[in-house]
Amino acid sequence: MSLTYKKAGVDISKIKKSQVAIGNLIESTHKLQKMAKIKHGFGHYAGIVEIPGGNLLATHTDGVGTKVIIANMMKRYNSIGIDCVAMNVNDIICIGATPISFVDYIAANKNNQQIFKKIVEGLVKGAKKAKMPIVGGETAIMPDVIEGKGFAFDLAGMVVGLVSKNKLVLGNKIKPGDVIIGAKSSGIHSNGYSLARKALLTKYSIKDKVKGVGMIGDVLLTPTEIYVQPVLEIIQKCKISGMAHITGGSFTKLTRLKQIGYEIDSLPEMPPIMELISNQGVKIEEMYKTFNMGIGFCVVSPKEQVERIKSIFKKHGVKNQEIGRIVSKKGVFVNSVKIA
Repeated sequence: MSLTYKKAGVDISKIKKSQVAIGNLIESTHKLQKMAKIKHGFGHYAGIVEIPGGNLLATHTDGVGTKVIIANMMKRYNSIGIDCVAMNVNDIICIGATPISFVDYIAANKNNQQIFKKIVEGLVKGAKKAKMPIVGGETAIMPDVIEGKGFAFDLAGMVVGLVSKNKLVLGNKIKPGDVIIGAKSSGIHSNGYSLARKALLTKYSIKDKVKGVGMIGDVLLTPTEIYVQPVLEIIQKCKISGMAHITGGSFTKLTRLKQIGYEIDSLPEMPPIMELISNQGVKIEEMYKTFNMGIGFCVVSPKEQVERIKSIFKKHGVKNQEIGRIVSKKGVFVNSVKIA
């Protein structure tokens, strides 16, 4: 029997229905503040309001999901904060915004000063790579809410960004013939861990070493790549049509930009950890819908901008390649498999 994200407890289709219902509710608040005009609300990579002076203020919040379970299993907490920063800043840059401040939220079942210090060390390391100040946060001790043997916790954050109107990128200018450039991921990043754990940890121990992969726990804890600096330079120097952070839902995330055709047929070689997951009974279509498959960020641009974009990524040490193109037929197609 094949393994799916749904069988692992995460039903993406039902989550999307919940998101639509939530979006309909929060829309009723959009006219409550006269000083801030809603430019773009729920459904993209950030909420955007126009503030006095004409600038656009972008906000976004995200967490690291069940990757915290791996951190607990490995008793290693100094990198999970990098993931928290990455999941926020990589999203907000998708609309062209520069991250300018960040706050975090740690909820735990008990106080542990040493673990909290390690988590914050990771947050600081991620913030420095994104060149963004952490201006505050909250630590909540909730033993009746956060359950688990020993220490258990959850980690989330919120980022604020600024973008000028002429640099706002929402994807509405994407057109057939545009090229999709993919920036390499550092691993699984921070999505799909419910399925990854279901697939791997029924056969392997977290500290098992697999030939060609390495120690399972080490690989699963590899921090999410932060793409802020190369992408901000690309926004300044290149003409781009849209950007997507490849996270939950994988390449189906492209449909956030525009309902058009995304044909992906030149992905890098499947990362060893993802190949190992696939070998445990996860069908390739499910892999394309769940994991980043080696690509953590996508830039869509006119063909004449491709070499300049690739050179900027390369200058910042981020491997990248053309992975596909925009076509008129609606949907997302990965190696001829329609996933959205």
